[in-house]
Amino acid sequence: MSRTSPRRLNRQLTLSAVRQIADGAGGYHESWAPLGTLWADLRALSGRTSAQSGTATSLQRYRITVRAAPVGSAERPLPDQRFEDGTRRFLIQSVAETDSDGRFLTCFAVEEVAI
Repeated sequence: MSRTSPRRLNRQLTLSAVRQIADGAGGYHESWAPLGTLWADLRALSGRTSAQSGTATSLQRYRITVRAAPVGSAERPLPDQRFEDGTRRFLIQSVAETDSDGRFLTCFAVEEVAI
């Protein structure tokens, strides 16, 4: 068994999913609903700036490691869900098993901040 740097699941993040709520006029609006709290190891990767709609935005990528949950469990992160830490939001882009034992999941996520 190969060892990488130790995982320190020392950051509490809320896992949330988008929900569509009927607006009463035949349409809907989107709202984020919390699914639960997970302990995570949050590590910054590459970042860049971007101009979106005339606003400068900082795009920072993160590797977020959490304990694995069975496929289909509400506690297993999925792409297009997000992690929340106070006012910070990390949109999950992809999820992969970290180790061959399936004990941890690695989530690649992006945090957008207007600058």
